[in-house]
Amino acid sequence: MSDWNAQIIDEFMTNDGKVGGMFEGKPLLLLHHVGAKTGTDRTSPLMYQELDGGWAIFASKAGADTHPHWMHNVVANPDIAIRVGSEEIPVTARVASPEEREPIWERQKADHPQFAEYEAGTDREIPVIILEPR
Repeated sequence: MSDWNAQIIDEFMTNDGKVGGMFEGKPLLLLHHVGAKTGTDRTSPLMYQELDGGWAIFASKAGADTHPHWMHNVVANPDIAIRVGSEEIPVTARVASPEEREPIWERQKADHPQFAEYEAGTDREIPVIILEPR
């Protein structure tokens, strides 16, 4: 885990989900996932969008041409957990269908314009992952 992620995770845990810096005031959760190849427990801080009965996260990797490692992990091991604020929630992850993805993605770009920049920076379609409570 990068020092940058570790600092965000520590701040998140200390302040019941509130962080400063570039994520101040933004919806942030901690994604607890298991390495697809290693089986190692991992934690990734991610922006999210609340859905009716769940959450959406975005495999943007800041516009890189490859998916983030966490996406491969949640596809391989979809029964995971998230932490929203001070609450730990068991969820099942799945890739949104094209019909589901479109309105969620458009809202994310409208609410957080950096996601439109990420999209412009890559030729890949950025996956939307839906997290449903178990």
